Amino acid sequence: MIGRILLILLLPVTVLAQQEAKKDQQADLWQPLRVLAGAWEGTSKGEPGEGNVEREYHFALQNRFLEVFNKSTYPAQAKNPKGELHEDHGFISYDKQRRKFVLRQFHVEGFVNQYVLTSMSANGRTLVFETENIENIPAGWRARETYRILNENEFIETFELAQPGKEFTVYVETRFKRKGRA
Repeated sequence: MIGRILLILLLPVTVLAQQEAKKDQQADLWQPLRVLAGAWEGTSKGEPGEGNVEREYHFALQNRFLEVFNKSTYPAQAKNPKGELHEDHGFISYDKQRRKFVLRQFHVEGFVNQYVLTSMSANGRTLVFETENIENIPAGWRARETYRILNENEFIETFELAQPGKEFTVYVETRFKRKGRA
């Protein structure tokens, strides 16, 4: 008798889980970001000078997240006499409640940026993420990352910052070329 009651109580949960799995399979939420999966290298120009960037995107944790590893190297140069090594790791998730992609970045300098995808071009080739929160920086700062997908093997990322009460200005622009697929 108890077994029947448990079966009756658990059946709707099992059916609901199966329906959610089918929905996930039918609609590929990740389609706009799949092009990023793989290893990339690029050249960067901006406030820290000219540098080289290595980046990897791969799906993690049962394909629920797109994980990002980034390393930017700026050698000593007139614009940046000491040079610079910047690293950040991140995750892109899909927030089902808001129906939006969320990018969380963890920077070697201690910043934690939480972006939300605010716009995507009709052809899916331009993605714009804007911060909704930045930890460990004075209040009011904002950041924006724009990805322009040129083709399956090239994209341009523009990283912009805005001081409190000011408009966005380009901090760095990076041109990426694919090194390998995920």
